[in-house]
Amino acid sequence: MQWETVIGLEIHTQLATQSKIFSGAPTAFGAEPNTQACAIDLGLPGVLPVLNVEAVRLAVRFGKAIDAEIAPRSVFARKNYFYPDLPKGYQISQYELPVVGKGRVEIVLDDGTVKTIGVTRAHLEEDAGKSLHEDFHGFTGIDLNRAGTPLLEIVSEPDLRSPAEAVAYAKKIHQIVRYIGISDGNMQEGSFRMDANVSVRPVGQKEFGTRAEIKNVNSFRFLEKAIAFEVERQIDLIEGGGTVVQETRLYDAVKDETRSMRTKEEANDYRYFPDPDLLPLEIDDAFLTEATADLPELPDAKRARFQSEYGLSEYDANLLTASRELADYYETVARACGEPKLAANWVSGELMAALNKSECEIGASPVSASALAGLIARIQDGTVSGKLAKQVFEGMWNGGGEADAVIEAQGLKQITDTGAIESMIEAIVAANPEQVEQYRAGKDKVFGFFVGQVMKQSGGKANPAQVNEILKRKLAP
Repeated sequence: MQWETVIGLEIHTQLATQSKIFSGAPTAFGAEPNTQACAIDLGLPGVLPVLNVEAVRLAVRFGKAIDAEIAPRSVFARKNYFYPDLPKGYQISQYELPVVGKGRVEIVLDDGTVKTIGVTRAHLEEDAGKSLHEDFHGFTGIDLNRAGTPLLEIVSEPDLRSPAEAVAYAKKIHQIVRYIGISDGNMQEGSFRMDANVSVRPVGQKEFGTRAEIKNVNSFRFLEKAIAFEVERQIDLIEGGGTVVQETRLYDAVKDETRSMRTKEEANDYRYFPDPDLLPLEIDDAFLTEATADLPELPDAKRARFQSEYGLSEYDANLLTASRELADYYETVARACGEPKLAANWVSGELMAALNKSECEIGASPVSASALAGLIARIQDGTVSGKLAKQVFEGMWNGGGEADAVIEAQGLKQITDTGAIESMIEAIVAANPEQVEQYRAGKDKVFGFFVGQVMKQSGGKANPAQVNEILKRKLAP
């Protein structure tokens, strides 16, 4: 039997506010356990939540970025369940009336196909605390620093049909939330977490199969592996005569498998009801305009502009718009040097290689955009060749200063004196009569030997174009 995979993602992204969604406690990551939870976060008797308007503003920005409906009136509800890291015994969330309604994003698949994925909703809620299972001598510790941190839960339609599509969609949402500045998207710190609802059904069947939810996946690679394993597990189970149970599962990256965590609850198990301590949230046109007035150019629009304005290939445009910071860096270089393609080659080549090797982000690059543009200018005016420029870049990366300073300090200035190059070539030609005869007899590959000899003798500093021109003249019969 042929099977079809059906996937929906729930993405929880922590919003970049300075304080929590219903209290004034700070949200900074990495503090000592339980030092950033106030009485409201702890759910102590007699305290009342007060909505953080900045969290609403950031949610609205996301809604606009995915062309979604923004609810003029939304309601906060209590989602009731008991877990050690949920101090109140309920989570303040949104259920029937979320702040962001239906929207959509486009993803590009490996074969170049563009697919539209529906977003069902994006609602505001508070994060729970965190259970710590290490270094407690067999006990579990509870850290409530994260409790009350504002979350935007982004729920997709069940439009995804493969692990690769799920990863492409998750990466697109990750890119958007970082572009518009509503979250840092740091998966290692828990700022961006993914739940995958996975089911299978016979090809052609309209009804969905029973789904299992894989909770709290914090890397794109693990998301793909977890879904792939779960799909195979469900197919093997059904074909072996069993049935899929609706449940919550966890992905074990060490064993590369999912395992059962608990039976999956239905919505009515959470006993949602409007939170009596919070008034309905009303968003008027003035707030909507203010919240979205400074939305930046979004990734899809920037990619299209880079192709049309700078003549970049689709591949280069995709690569250079992967993050807003990278796109801004590239555009600064391209405009300063006036050679968009050359700028693209250097940013996606030497710069990205150095960043990856050093495991640092573009914002931490020791070579600024203006400094890289200065190096490209020295290639353009013939001060250094492309090959020597790589040595100059390495010197700049290692703290040698601007391009001119590195060129001067390391003596990397290109030799462009025609007389000097011609003298070198004449000596090399005279010292290699056998190779000269081979070349004149039609063995064109020998030409590379002479180029290599000239570059070796000049320490790689001879102008390649001049070397080729003079060599051809001196080697001619």
